Amino acid sequence: HSKKIAAQRNFTSSNTSAVEDRWGHGTHVAGIVGAVANNGVGVAGGCPECVLLNGKVLNDDLNGAYSWYANGITWAADNGAKVINLSAGGSSPSKTLERAVNYAWNKGAIFVAAAGNSGNTSRLYPAYYQNAIAVAATDNRDQKASFSTYGGWVDLAAPGVNVFSTTPNHDFKNETIDGRSKNYDYGSGTSISSPIFISGISRNSL
Repeated sequence: HSKKIAAQRNFTSSNTSAVEDRWGHGTHVAGIVGAVANNGVGVAGGCPECVLLNGKVLNDDLNGAYSWYANGITWAADNGAKVINLSAGGSSPSKTLERAVNYAWNKGAIFVAAAGNSGNTSRLYPAYYQNAIAVAATDNRDQKASFSTYGGWVDLAAPGVNVFSTTPNHDFKNETIDGRSKNYDYGSGTSISSPIFISGISRNSL
């Protein structure tokens, strides 16, 4: 939906546009926040009035470099993002990434990141950083999802098991790998929990 995206930019090595999701991860995450409501089609996002900045920091194989993350975070902050979501991360710390998180925070943006799907207490970056809100996943019984990272460094949890949202309307890799359907399907992970939490704080800030 063209009116939903205020700006877009591709920070990865993939030679595709920022809105061209060849995996399916980004479309699912974005729909949780911003899918249009009251149109009789598909799903409604948790904050359907929200406008999105689409920074592509994972390539078409769902891999990402910390420099891509950092550049995307900085770009979003410079373009007036009130809330920034990163449903991605890595196991090693990075000064470049931490500086980007701090930069966004100092610009007044709330930075939210998936805590990870390790099933243990291992740290995930940038979620672990002080100025990031780390989100774990719960199931439909309000219990910790079996796959979710947890521990004292995790800030909170939100639903993250079998959440229905948007998927690409063209061929995408997760369609082949996991049998996902075009247009709409279920997904699980702390990548899902993070935008669900964002939906609530974004809707309340409008």
